[in-house]
Parts: sequence; structure tokens; C-alpha cells
Amino acid sequence: MSATSRSRRKWFIGGGIVVLLLVIVGVAMFALRGRTAEEAAAAEPGEIVAAFRGDLAESATASGVVSSRQEATLSAASPGIVTELFVRAGDTVAAGDLLVQLDDTDLASRVTSAQQNLALQEANLAALQEGAATADIAAAEAAVQSATSRLASLQSDPSPQDVASWEADIRAGEANVASANASLSGTLSSVDAATIEAARAQVASAEIAVRNAENANEANPTVATDEALTNARHDLAVAQANLNALLAGPNAGDVGAAAASVTAAQANLDRTLANYEAFLAGATPAQIASAEAGLAQAQASLDNLLAGPSEEELAVAAAQLAQAEITLADAEAALADAAIRAPFAGIVTAVNFVEGEMATGPIVTLMAAEFAVRLNVDEIDIGMVAVGQPASVTLETWPEQAITAAVVEIAPRATISGNGLVTYEVWLQLGATELPVRAGMTANAEMITANRDDVLLVPNGAIRADRENGRYFVNLASEAADGSTTFTEVEVTIGLRDNDFTQITSGISAGDELLIGELTVPEQQFRGPFGGGN
Repeated sequence: MSATSRSRRKWFIGGGIVVLLLVIVGVAMFALRGRTAEEAAAAEPGEIVAAFRGDLAESATASGVVSSRQEATLSAASPGIVTELFVRAGDTVAAGDLLVQLDDTDLASRVTSAQQNLALQEANLAALQEGAATADIAAAEAAVQSATSRLASLQSDPSPQDVASWEADIRAGEANVASANASLSGTLSSVDAATIEAARAQVASAEIAVRNAENANEANPTVATDEALTNARHDLAVAQANLNALLAGPNAGDVGAAAASVTAAQANLDRTLANYEAFLAGATPAQIASAEAGLAQAQASLDNLLAGPSEEELAVAAAQLAQAEITLADAEAALADAAIRAPFAGIVTAVNFVEGEMATGPIVTLMAAEFAVRLNVDEIDIGMVAVGQPASVTLETWPEQAITAAVVEIAPRATISGNGLVTYEVWLQLGATELPVRAGMTANAEMITANRDDVLLVPNGAIRADRENGRYFVNLASEAADGSTTFTEVEVTIGLRDNDFTQITSGISAGDELLIGELTVPEQQFRGPFGGGN
């Protein structure tokens, strides 16, 4: 056996029993040729297979769990009483569906109040921007004229007409006092002796009439005599009451009313006299100063109306309007938050409260209805995985039924376990399946990391690797002239490989026959018929 510079080795086998042995082996080897790819993959060491062209896929495997790509725990923005529940665990919902309603009575009131305040601020700003109304300007001008007249009146001397008017008022007041005193005197002197004697005479006359009516009724009682007696007795009662009133003196109520009239008339006269004296004395410095201040204020108000709003006033009004808008938006947002809605379509996994309870913290848990597989891929394999690569997934529940999938996300950051294992989270989107997949199921995935179509393939067992030097070899079979099989070690370059086959990129051709496993020649001892040596 010898080696060449072209990294090829050839074994020439011959001699006695060894030759015969190899011929027999060769017959067996050639009997295994022409098999299928599956049969070639299962070939045992010592068998011969042919290189062939085919498709090859490189893959990486990992285990994980079925999960939802999107999950949400929904809470209230602020605690509230649950007034109505619309879902329960297991229900399917669409995006925007109402799940839970919290008590929003106070929140609705806040919105109404904020709307009213916003309308007020809008009106204030609009009024400033439009300027003063004609009626407002006219009222301000009238106020200036009134203040001017008052100040001028205080600063001027009394006129004869004014003096005459005041004196007429005083005379009228004096006349009212005199009239009230006369009325009081008349009330006090209304009862005299003659009036009392006349009243007594009426009583005596009425008594006589009663006695006469009684006698007539006793002598000949009739309806007429009885009625006459009744009338006579009534007249006597009236006359007696009139006499009693006169004997009691003047009525206290009439006297009090008359006295009050006198007091009121005198007070009015005193007030008129005091005002007249003040009028004659002229205005005090304090009155003039007050009138001047009133005129200045009225004039300033008119000037402001004519000048229109200042930039500062407009800015303040605009700021107040903006604040009112923010307040309304906040109130509307708080009202909307009282209605817990689904942020996406999915399945309700938990409802943590019942109607009537005070809801705080998580209220509803929701997950998307489309499932994916979350894998933890070893850092050794993560370099081969890319988004978009196809994959095949089997679940522990149904290990014989594969589900198509695809890589949709790779975590940019690794996860380090407690024992130092470095992995990356990879998500596979599951394809359509009739299997009742549920979250939490254990999944095994095979990700196709590379594909090669119509390439030269050989079984992995046909390759010998020199890993120290990064070189690979195969044992190429050929038939010698005498019909025996010889083997030549040929260096090859490789491409992709899977669990069964390796891609050959150079060194051999399709149809070349290769030995599975390394070539070994068993040691043989040749003994002559007489027990000779080797």
C-alpha cells in the first residue's frame, strides 16, 4: 500500500485466500448497488452505495410551547364598581367589543360639566374677538354722562329754581305734619257727654220696645209677634254695645295709627330740612372726590370698550379655552376607560370580578386567537435561523401529525439559564391545522435553515473527516481487470448535510460508488498443508 501526492490511496489486494475473500466480499458489495436513497441512508458499514443527485435541506431543531403572540391584562384606569359583565372565560371576542362596564355616573357628570365650561370659554373668547356691542357702548356712554352731571352738580352753586323746589318740599312736609296732628286730635276727642247721653236714650227706647213685644206675644202669640220680639231684642243688643263702646273711650288701634302717621310725617320733614341744609352748604371734598372717581371709572370702561380687547386679554381667554378643552378630553377619556374593551380579537382567558364588586387591578385577561410556538434555540444553532424560514412542528399530544410553520421573530437578546445555557427566543407562526391546538402544549420544531436542489449527495457514512485539517475523504470503488473490487481514497469538498446525507461539491461525480465506513483489511494467516509459517 502506498500514498500519492494527490491525496489518493489505492489498495491492491491479492494473494491466496485474501484474494478469494475480497472477491466474495466484492460480489456482496455490488449486490447492494442500485438501491433507493432511503436504502442508501440505512446502509451498513462495508456496503457500497452510489453517489446520486437529489434535494437536501439543512435544519435545526428545538423544543418549546404553544403560546399566543399577543396577550393583554386589562385593568381600569381608576377603581370602580362593576355594573355589567359581557364575557366570561373562554369567550371569543372581536377588537373593540365591550367586555366590562364600570359605574360611570360621576364620570358622565364630569363630562357634562366640562362641556358647559368649554362652551362658556368659547363664548368669552368669541365675545372678545368680536369687540364691544353697540348696546354696551351706549350704556357706557350714558354712565359717563350721568357721572359728569353728578360731578357738575356738586361743584356748582345752588340756583333759584333749586332753592324754590326745596322750599316747596319743606312746605309740603310741614302741611303733612299738621294734617297728621289734626287727625290724631280728632281721634282722641271723638267721645263727648252728649253722644253718651244719646246712646243711653237709644238703650232705654230699645228696652221699652222689648217689653211691649213680650206683652203682645204673650197675649196673642203668632208668627208676627214672635218675629217682632226677636227684632226688638236685636236692636237692644246693638244699642247696648254702642253705649258700652262710648263709655270705654277712643279705640286704641285708631289712636296708634294716627300717632304713627304723625311720626312718619315729622321724619320726612326732618329729612327734607337736613337735605336742604346740606344743599345750601354745598358738596364736601369727599363727595367731590367720590364723584370724580366714579366719572374716571365710567370713562375708563367706555375707553376699554372702544379700544377692544388687548393682546394679553385675548391670550388669557385662549389659554382658558385650551385648558377647558384639555379638561373635557380628560373627562371623556376617563368616561371611556370605564368601558373595558378588547384591544384586539382573541379569547378571554380570565375574568377576575363579578357584578357589584369594586374592581381594582387586573379585570380581564385576553390572548390572541392565533397561536404560535415559542422556542428556546441554542446559541450554537441560532446563527442558522432566519426570519421567513419554513419549519415543521409536532405536538406532544399528536406526535405523528406535523403542522407547517414559519419563523416570524428572533429575539435580539439572549436568555441565560441558571446553569449557564445561552438560548434565544424564536417564534414560529403555525399554519392552518384542524388540530384543536391549545396554549401551553409542548411543541417540537424542525426549522429548515438551508435548501439545496439537484445537488450531488452521498450517505454520511461514506465520508471520513480529518477534522484537525478540515479535510474530507471517501473510498471510491472500482472494478479491476480480474473482476475484483479496488478502493481509492479520494478527497472531496462538502456543502450542506443533514442526519442522513452530505452534499459533495467537488471530488466525485454522480454514479460513483463508495464504500460505507472506513476500509479495513483483516489480518490473514496462511498455513501450508504442513503447518508452515505466515
